[in-house]
Amino acid sequence: MFAFTRKTRVGTAAAALALAVTLVATGCSGGSGGGTGSGGGGGDLSITFLPKNLGNPYFETSNKGGEEAIGEFGGTFEQVGPSEATPTSQVQYIQTAAQQGVGGLVISANDPSAICDALDEARSAGVKVVTFDSDTDAKCRDLFINQATAEGIAKVQVDLVSEQIGDAGQVAILSAAANATNQNAWIELMKKDFAANHPNIELVDVVYGDDDDQTSFDRTAALLQTYPNLKGIVSPTTVGIAAAGRYLSTSEYKGKVALTGLGTPNQLREYVQDGTITSFALWNPADLGYLSAYATKALIDGTITGKEGDTFEAGKLGSFTVGADATVLLGDPYVFDSSNIADFDF
Repeated sequence: MFAFTRKTRVGTAAAALALAVTLVATGCSGGSGGGTGSGGGGGDLSITFLPKNLGNPYFETSNKGGEEAIGEFGGTFEQVGPSEATPTSQVQYIQTAAQQGVGGLVISANDPSAICDALDEARSAGVKVVTFDSDTDAKCRDLFINQATAEGIAKVQVDLVSEQIGDAGQVAILSAAANATNQNAWIELMKKDFAANHPNIELVDVVYGDDDDQTSFDRTAALLQTYPNLKGIVSPTTVGIAAAGRYLSTSEYKGKVALTGLGTPNQLREYVQDGTITSFALWNPADLGYLSAYATKALIDGTITGKEGDTFEAGKLGSFTVGADATVLLGDPYVFDSSNIADFDF
């Protein structure tokens, strides 16, 4: 019978660095055999989840999905992370995980290249590195769990805002950090879609809320003051769309400026119910975390290597195949609106 262990560590990067130094000083060695959560698949199933930042409802949900999966296959779950999503804030946590000798590290990257050196060190120590939600350079990890194709995510957001503003008028994008890998890819595709397929829509600005609630709230206010004829805001980040919804719901712009993007039902339910938001899109972040955990297990126990065509089982989600560039696709985005939002709890 597998035993499941859960650990949570929340702290600053400085604290993580101090822990790493302590581990070195006491002679802890790297490698994939030093964790406590070994299962029956021939590898160490201690798996650490490292989101962009802690306290983010989106990542709290994905972490819970990972925890559920790890519980099913008898590993050890731990979540760690910085309080702010800055490019280098994850480095010390990666180094600490390597020093602890965990079997796998599941990470949503704050920057595509700033953490690569640390990830290379972790992989050299035997840690299997799986990115999810936001990727690194492909050479820095073993596998990427993609929530949906970038094209699909961009298109659903363009389609939603276009429909809501009658396919004409000014729109703006409220994103996360300026160097967020996934948001930037989606934004570039959205720009191309607007230009090619929606000639009467003008994208007037892209602003960044740094995945911080108050900053995103303030950026929303500034957009509406700067562009008095703004018809719609697209926010491809759960923190951003919730903050924008909070601003719009109590302002004169409610019902006049459309808001859509990517968010979670629990965050946005009140704004759908009060008419601030007509519809928005996402995937199930719990499923994303769940799939990431099973993919990490498959790497650890040797079921897959990350080669295109490799297949593995992911519990209740079924069978998945590794695609090009060591990528696994969760599925298509899902649109939430007043007709279905009550059916979801995440």
